[in-house]
Amino acid sequence: MSETPCIICVAITGSLPTKADNPAVPITVEEQVASTREAFEAGATVAHCHVRDDEGKPTSDPERFAQLKAGIEAACPGMIVQLSTGGRSGAGQARGGMLPLAPDMASLSVGSNNFPTRVYENPPDLVEWLASEMKTYGVKPEIEAFDLSHIYQAKAMAERGALEGTPYVQFVMGVKNAMPADKRVFDIYVETVKLLFGADAPWCAAGIGRHQIEVNEWAAAAGGHLRTGLEDNIRLDRDTLAPSNAALVTRAAEVAKRHGRPIATPEQARRMLGLRAA
Repeated sequence: MSETPCIICVAITGSLPTKADNPAVPITVEEQVASTREAFEAGATVAHCHVRDDEGKPTSDPERFAQLKAGIEAACPGMIVQLSTGGRSGAGQARGGMLPLAPDMASLSVGSNNFPTRVYENPPDLVEWLASEMKTYGVKPEIEAFDLSHIYQAKAMAERGALEGTPYVQFVMGVKNAMPADKRVFDIYVETVKLLFGADAPWCAAGIGRHQIEVNEWAAAAGGHLRTGLEDNIRLDRDTLAPSNAALVTRAAEVAKRHGRPIATPEQARRMLGLRAA
C-alpha cells in the first residue's frame, strides 16, 4: 500500500456532456468557477478545463479560457489549472491558442486513435507544435495516453528535448474503440511508465463512464493519481445522476483514503508534478 499523497484532478465540463444529460454539468464560465470551487473544497487540486460558447458548444476561444483561468485562480488559491488542447474544441493550431495564457498545465495527446464515431487526429506536426508552445510558455504537459504507443512516444519526445522534465502520463481507459478499462492492461501501463520514467515517476488514470470508480480504485491502490468529474462520468451509479463535480471528488477522496492515501494539498501537488509555486 502506497502512502504517497494522492492528487485528485477534476474534469469539470468536457466537450460532450450537456445539461440535458445532467443539469449539474457547468457550462458558463460562472458555473464552471462555482463548480470548481466546490470540487476544490472537496479535495481536488487540479482542474482540467474545457470551455463552451454561448450556444453551449465546445470551443478553443482563448478569451473564454482566460476568463475561466482567472476565475479559478481567484476562487481556488493554489489550485493547478490545466487547460485542454483536445480536438473536439477546435482544429489545427487553434487547439493551442490558449497556451500563451501560461496555465500551470495543459493536456497533450501525442498520437491518434479511434473514438466511437470519429478518428481523434493528432498528427506529428501538430503534436510537436503544441509541445513547443508549452515549452515556450512554461506549461507542463499532461500526456493523454489512449494507447500504449503514446507512452513510448512521450519517452521519445522527452529524450530529444521536445518535452522538459519527466512526462506526467495519464491513462485514459474506457473510451469505446480505444484503450479498454481492463486491469491487465492497466498493470502493463503502470509497469511501462515505471520502466521508461522511473519507479517514482508520478502518473494518473481516468476511467470513462461506469469505469470511473474502478479505475480510481486501481490507481489509488497502485500509487497513482486520480481523475474524476462530470466530463468523464455524469453518474454516481446506474440509477443516480451525480449532483455535482464535488460529489465525484468526494467519492474519489474516499477511495484514496481507503487505500491509505492522504489527499495532496495544492502545495504538495505542485512539488510532486514539478510545477512553479502559486
